[in-house]
Amino acid sequence: MPYKVFAINPGSTSTKIALFDGEEKIFSANVKHEAAKLKEFPTISDQLPYREEMIREELQKAGIDLSDVDAYCGRGGGLLSVEGGVYEANETLLDHARRGANGFDHPAQLGSQLAEHFARQYGKKTYVVNPPDTDELQDLARVTGINGLYRTVHMHALNLKETAIRHAKSQGKKYEEQNYIVCHIGGGTSVSAHCKGRMIDGFDNVGGDGPMAPTRCGAVPLAEAARYMMRTGKTPQEMQDLCVRLGGFVDHLGTSDAQEVTKRAAEGDQHAAVLWEAMIYQINKAIGSMASVLHGEVDGILLGGGLVHNEELVAKIREANSWIAPVYAYPGEFEMEAMAAGVNRVLSGEEKAKTYNGEPFWKGFDF
Repeated sequence: MPYKVFAINPGSTSTKIALFDGEEKIFSANVKHEAAKLKEFPTISDQLPYREEMIREELQKAGIDLSDVDAYCGRGGGLLSVEGGVYEANETLLDHARRGANGFDHPAQLGSQLAEHFARQYGKKTYVVNPPDTDELQDLARVTGINGLYRTVHMHALNLKETAIRHAKSQGKKYEEQNYIVCHIGGGTSVSAHCKGRMIDGFDNVGGDGPMAPTRCGAVPLAEAARYMMRTGKTPQEMQDLCVRLGGFVDHLGTSDAQEVTKRAAEGDQHAAVLWEAMIYQINKAIGSMASVLHGEVDGILLGGGLVHNEELVAKIREANSWIAPVYAYPGEFEMEAMAAGVNRVLSGEEKAKTYNGEPFWKGFDF
């Protein structure tokens, strides 16, 4: 039996909403927010009433009635590390989302909060599916050369896992039986290794790790970063901003628009040309490292995200990596579909919802 699910996915300047009846999307909209208006709010969570009002206006304009919706789902965010899966929202989860317990200020925090506002109105439940804080790293992937400093990851887990699930199904396989390298390439880039249904390694795309992206600096040499801070007077918060939203193309060229960067490169802008090529180079290098993590046993390299619409980028990744495994392109995102599918699996009894206990999934080594 298909269930009706209303999904909410907040972004930096818009909030995507969609209503599903089973796998069928029966309504969707991208509710735009003025950047100047958003700047009026001291924190991300302070935007909640404004975004909720905008969503309600959009629903009213479209004549959408949510009274017969079975469950509500919001993009997870602000949580401590969790195992992948579907989580029923409880007060701990919502409290962590409100205050950004993971230490990052990101619009995804609003997803569960907005969904809960609608769910309470209609006496239904709220869920989150594979939130950005999903961390299934194998132990060896966590170790660094600094005692007491360990790797965690924040990736586009929702889209990464849904892309892998959909690809496996298209091949007549199960996600839990396959090994994939899965990439989300957009304003931020996630490159991950999936082994038999678990995301065992990857790069923290908001923590100064992995490939450079339009809005993110990616991995930088630690000693050089320290000297850069001393030379420029940059604060730790300013450095974190370079990791999350003001690095990459933004810091170099003043834009996060990849189309503008490629246009400038084609018109002879050497800086733009080098940055575009360097980003692709770094993505290829990251893919190669994930192939080693999987011991070369790779059933496919899957590319998702907005930049995968760029055929030149896909061609260069395919040229560099087809010797590892076939490369498949899935332009855009399946995030809304992934949320609805996850909730439907729970409501139909195919999957059991997990409980967020407010503790990090990985608690450290015994030694």
